[in-house]
Amino acid sequence: MLAALGKVATVALAWLAARPTVAAPIASARTVEQLPAPPAVGDLEPTEAELAALTEASA
Repeated sequence: MLAALGKVATVALAWLAARPTVAAPIASARTVEQLPAPPAVGDLEPTEAELAALTEASA
């Protein structure tokens, strides 16, 4: 599953970026340690099954 590949925020942003109704996911950070996560979003390529599981979990 995608969660094994990165931080939860990175996976969440990858899921949002893959959704057709989202023009641009917005990331924010409260600490400096959180800043490296968003650039890794482009490195993740979720499968259709992973996207479906994330969509179901968000409902």
